[in-house]
Amino acid sequence: MIEKKYTYAGAQATVTYDLARCIHAAACVRGLPAVFEAGRSPWITPDAAPAEAVAEAALHCPTGALRVLGVHETGADEAVVTVVADGPLYVRGRLHVLLASGEIILEDTRMALCRCGASKNKPLCDNSHRDAGFSDPGVLGDPKLKEADASTTLRIKLADNGPLLLEGNVRIVGADGGAAAGVKCALCRCGQSKNKPYCDGTHKLIGFVA
Repeated sequence: MIEKKYTYAGAQATVTYDLARCIHAAACVRGLPAVFEAGRSPWITPDAAPAEAVAEAALHCPTGALRVLGVHETGADEAVVTVVADGPLYVRGRLHVLLASGEIILEDTRMALCRCGASKNKPLCDNSHRDAGFSDPGVLGDPKLKEADASTTLRIKLADNGPLLLEGNVRIVGADGGAAAGVKCALCRCGQSKNKPYCDGTHKLIGFVA
């Protein structure tokens, strides 16, 4: 995964910004425009608001691109995956992303995961869905979640040339507000499933490579 981190230091708070993870959701600009203003140089001015407000605004960044140094984030016991219409999966919780081998490559509390299959920064979204013309209303297909007791850490395993394999307490929320909860499911990341956001095996038919 790519990182392009920048640091904006203030007297009360220091903000870090990972350009590679930013998909311009603009939650920061809408939430605290005095500090976050696109087109300004520098575009982040931490001293323009109280440190608590800066930290709160950064927490609303759905991709995890924005952080405030010294602020410890703890994910909820139940992770939440929000399906964005025509866009990525926003995930919040205690999150571990693993390779198929089981190696943990990312531990975080916020991220945006690609579901169009076109990102150059897989498994993270890089806005490639826009150029690819990815279109999906984000409504949940037939539930594919298993129910049982599970860890409060959501393990997201990247199947070789296949889906995101989720294991842990998780709630999937569609763009229309529909929801399903369970502890295990497979989410499409090739962009072609007929039962989005769940995997239906189409990745095998189209030769998806990731």
